[in-house]
Amino acid sequence: MLRSLIIFIGLLQIIVAICPDAQAQQRWGPLDEGDNFLIQDRKVDSQESDKTFGREDSIPDPLEPLNRCFYQFNDKLYFWVVRPFSKGYNTIAPELMRSSIQNFFSNLCMPIRAVSCLFQGKITGFGEELLRFVVNSSAGFLGFQDVAQQALNIKMRDEDLAQTLGFYGIGPGFYIHLPILGPFSGRSLFGWAGEQFLNPVDYFLDSWFAVLSVRSYDWINRASLRIGEYEALKRAALDPYVSVRNGYWQYRENKIKE
Repeated sequence: MLRSLIIFIGLLQIIVAICPDAQAQQRWGPLDEGDNFLIQDRKVDSQESDKTFGREDSIPDPLEPLNRCFYQFNDKLYFWVVRPFSKGYNTIAPELMRSSIQNFFSNLCMPIRAVSCLFQGKITGFGEELLRFVVNSSAGFLGFQDVAQQALNIKMRDEDLAQTLGFYGIGPGFYIHLPILGPFSGRSLFGWAGEQFLNPVDYFLDSWFAVLSVRSYDWINRASLRIGEYEALKRAALDPYVSVRNGYWQYRENKIKE
């Protein structure tokens, strides 16, 4: 308990130290560098960006000052830790290996997609997810190869509990940008919390340190396959925070409508 409190206080101190930079970015625009939600033209400022999406179509952001602070923390974390570590990881792990590892973790998270399909009444999707898991876990060597898609043309269903909540008419709430975890709506954060009970990793491993290590590795591996996307967004946007927020909102809304 004491250790967790010390870690939490240390994290807050780091975030507070970065906050002035976040405010400066709000006034003057982007930093020199910076996910793949949206790429805007550099001539469009933050107000015009909001106008492009339409205020009526924009997610409420009552915590914007705090969210910007957390966004700036995540931005520093990406450029100072995640990107250098991912680039080093890329030099020792070929892309085929990293893609196979991503397939393994995606296969392991089948319960999240299957339950989401079932709750939305997508019986075909539910059955396909179960079939994909059986095929990939056996013929696909524990899921390292996506044989179901390659041989049977059964694609993975991109479904989650947040989409299920949207399917039943639950509103998005307001925008939240969390340290390390990144952008959420209130609805997607609630869905993400529920998914933790469906993630098999929490049941296979009996210590929080092991769970954290495995999830961190999965996070770094996925990041290594997407290096350059966030950088492109920051180069193209006058206000990257607005682009990430609006891009995330549009992406999630489109997934619910599918």
